[in-house]
Amino acid sequence: MPRLPQVSGRDLVRLLHSLGYETVRQRGSHIRLRKVTVVGEHNLTVPDHKILAKGTLNDIVAQVSLWNNLPKEELLARLS
Repeated sequence: MPRLPQVSGRDLVRLLHSLGYETVRQRGSHIRLRKVTVVGEHNLTVPDHKILAKGTLNDIVAQVSLWNNLPKEELLARLS
């Protein structure tokens, strides 16, 4: 698996918007996103930080990978 890139919360939200997620709300420094799929509704919270922690980024990318049936490596390549 490739190394995790250093990305901001806004960059990650931009990628998620391109995958069909929509911003539901923002409270403080956390952005709530939602996507309706055939399996159900996927809700995510992304911190709006300048640089996301590696564990947080890894967890969000893993969830998005499962819900959208995309390889994790492809999502990471789109972020770079």
